[in-house]
Amino acid sequence: MKAVMTIELTGRQEQILTIVKDSGPITGEQIADHLSLTRATLRPDLAILTMAGFLDARPRVGYFYTGKTGSQLLTEKVKKLTVKEYQSIPVVVHESNSVYDAICTMFLEDVGTLFVTDKNSALIGVLSRKDLLRASIGKQDLEAMPVNIIMTRMPNITVCYKDDLIIEIANKLIEKQIDAIPVVKELPDNKWEVIGRVTKTNMTKVLVDLSHDQLI
Repeated sequence: MKAVMTIELTGRQEQILTIVKDSGPITGEQIADHLSLTRATLRPDLAILTMAGFLDARPRVGYFYTGKTGSQLLTEKVKKLTVKEYQSIPVVVHESNSVYDAICTMFLEDVGTLFVTDKNSALIGVLSRKDLLRASIGKQDLEAMPVNIIMTRMPNITVCYKDDLIIEIANKLIEKQIDAIPVVKELPDNKWEVIGRVTKTNMTKVLVDLSHDQLI
């Protein structure tokens, strides 16, 4: 998906903005007359400027200049992004799995956080790298130790929903100083099913998409 507002405008698009600023509301035909071009020739430029938010269009009235800068438009777009657009697949282990199994899973899946579920697939805990490292120090039998002994338990788990704003979840990651937040949906008896995860890597993906003009 394209973030038109972040790309460099063409000379003709700059001309169109100037005309609309000075003469708006103004029709597409009138803009075309100003530039000695056909309406069909300008149609892609007008579509880009309108979709990007620089211009607003009203039927039978014409084009208006919104007065917003590229950075303002970009900020507005970022504030509308939701978790479901950037969540990734969660890596889950059962509460009866051993710490040794969890370490292997974390290594093989190349993740920094595991989500622990009970026999009904409800979220009951979270395992971080620190939790597994702490358990590895000493002489404990990691193959005999279940993960539910060392995991962070409910209600001390920060969760989010697929329709939450991504900027709010980014703030939670920073505030809580954690690497990942499970995306959940509600189950009966105030329990949650894990349906995704949002990590610092997902947040980096948002930044990369911005730099490559990938946001609408």
